[in-house]
Amino acid sequence: MNAAVLNEQQTIVIRGRKVVGGVAEGEALVTRDRISGWGGIDPRTGTVVETRHELRGQSFAGKVLVFPGAKGSSGWSAMFHMTRLMNSAPAAFLFNEMTTKMALGAVVTHAPSMTDFERDPLECIETGDWVRVDADRGVVEITKKKQEGAE
Repeated sequence: MNAAVLNEQQTIVIRGRKVVGGVAEGEALVTRDRISGWGGIDPRTGTVVETRHELRGQSFAGKVLVFPGAKGSSGWSAMFHMTRLMNSAPAAFLFNEMTTKMALGAVVTHAPSMTDFERDPLECIETGDWVRVDADRGVVEITKKKQEGAE
């Protein structure tokens, strides 16, 4: 395979169901761990602060957050509402499990949100990929990050 072919960006398209409408795009932040709102995030910075979480110390502000879903108390939606008020919310949510916490959190955050995918986003999206979420059309376009040393 020649270098020109290796440098082409790969785009993957998956479809899902709209939870909150709108269009947003940004760098993906992916975790297989559920996220706790109350005590699990710092709403001022959008940083995960939960002690044993794989994203501890990383901020989801302005990123497309790809994760299984919410965990914890009903305070989840309040914490994510605070991220919107403090301009530290994710650009969009892509999640696998719909719960009342997750639904309310997505609504109060106002971020385009999707679930019920034809293909698991945790299997095809990696942190650093560029993701465009068109929740109104039910389409997610993933541009894979360039692999280092691909030449």
